[in-house]
Amino acid sequence: MMTTEDIAESLELTGKLMELHNENPFKIKSINSAAYKLSKTRIDLSNQTIEDLTKIDGIGKSLAEKILEFHTTGTSKELNDLIHQTPKGVIEMLGIKGLGPKKVRQLWKELELESVTELLYACNENRLVELKGFGEKTQNSIIQNIEFKQKNAGWYHYAYAEKIGQVIIDKLKQHTDLVSFTGAMHRRCETIEEIDILIGDEEIDIDEFESDTIPINFIKVNPHLYYKTLVETSSTIAHLQGINFKDLAIKKYDSEQSVYQSLNIQYCEPELREGLFELEKAKQFQLPQLIEYSDLKGILHNHTTYSDGMNSLKEMALYCKELGYQYLGICDHSQTAVYADGLKPETILLQHQEIDKLNEELFPFKIFKGIESDILGNGDLDYEEAILKTFDFVVASVHANLKMDEEKANTRLIKAIENPYTTILGHPTGRLLLGRPGYPINHKKIIDACAANKVVIELNAHPYRLDIDWRWIPYCLEKGVMISINPDAHQLNGYHDMRYGTLVARKGLLTKEACLNTMDLQSFEQFLKHKS
Repeated sequence: MMTTEDIAESLELTGKLMELHNENPFKIKSINSAAYKLSKTRIDLSNQTIEDLTKIDGIGKSLAEKILEFHTTGTSKELNDLIHQTPKGVIEMLGIKGLGPKKVRQLWKELELESVTELLYACNENRLVELKGFGEKTQNSIIQNIEFKQKNAGWYHYAYAEKIGQVIIDKLKQHTDLVSFTGAMHRRCETIEEIDILIGDEEIDIDEFESDTIPINFIKVNPHLYYKTLVETSSTIAHLQGINFKDLAIKKYDSEQSVYQSLNIQYCEPELREGLFELEKAKQFQLPQLIEYSDLKGILHNHTTYSDGMNSLKEMALYCKELGYQYLGICDHSQTAVYADGLKPETILLQHQEIDKLNEELFPFKIFKGIESDILGNGDLDYEEAILKTFDFVVASVHANLKMDEEKANTRLIKAIENPYTTILGHPTGRLLLGRPGYPINHKKIIDACAANKVVIELNAHPYRLDIDWRWIPYCLEKGVMISINPDAHQLNGYHDMRYGTLVARKGLLTKEACLNTMDLQSFEQFLKHKS
């Protein structure tokens, strides 16, 4: 049986959904008023009749019937019908502080956002700044409210968990050197449920290190067992079985490497301990040298104030150079992306003129003229050939009409891949981790098409995307398809997402040689010439 408070919340949701779908405003007002009155009336509904309820100010016969329907069934036909008409993620957006039904309808209908994660990503792309009735202040408020709400969602992006966990690790290191992330955190999994921390000191008091934002699991062991336990607790069961961990001698080890050496297995970096394709190679001592963050020489796929970025072209270039990179690829949105102020042909000319000027000023650092071209519904790129050939490279991405079956998605992507101007296939599935799974594609067909057309596949390094999924990188390597780790940066700090892309790329056995933007400037220029 529902309490009056429960029913008040259900009535409030009913009113919000009615307003979302633009129904009768007088009925909405009546339901909202009843919800408020009922929330203040802690009555026992067990013995209440319709006549009894109508004595409450603002509650008529129809609302009284609805209240009793909620009380006896736990829901109402009207609410069920409204829920059926509304994507689950849109309903979740209604629960974000500061977002009323009218604003949510605007986000849903005008920006085609259907989940909280899509909304947060849109905020990070500054897509709400120019939206009528929003602005930068509202956008920042939405980001804060979403992040607060997500703290209790049960799953967390690795990037968010790391920021919290690293503070604890740093404090613990003041007491002992034997401390590390373990579990999914040590494997750098894309999403995690809790932060696991291993401490090689059974006497350390951990009470001061508790967190009220994300579950923390502390494992304390005797220092002699530290490295053995670190390998054990950071590996999946499949990995432990594959390396015959149960046969490991019980003795003190001085590193994770020494544990594998004792098992006569090639050392598996923490990212690899999944029990997948790493096992066979490790047993044959054929694991490659994995890519390092420091191997990256350029940053491709970035946005500026020419479209929906927060920083100017010059600011993005100067910061990229300051970070020590040799080149920058600018890829503002194309004209069809009206929500992102996509570039019209005349704007492209202005941007290219500014790039030429900056390249003279910043030499030998170089800015490459790119575009993130929308892949249209029929698979075409977003400009005529006369415009496309003015770019140094093209990142082709799907941003609209995401509700495709696998056949439609494959056909659409493959046509774009076969376009001679496509250099990189951007975020291939369009997924947003913890937000949407992405449209279904046949990864092998897409990768095969990229191999046949010498198209690079992006690993979008934004921690909400990390797309292409690292599990498909070995197949890319097998087919000779290069990966480009791209931040999709819409502001200066976005460059630092390259680290998250590198960490997850290592899980897929990516090497320096198989990554496009580990090329130095001269090699990258030669690559583009060969591609054209």
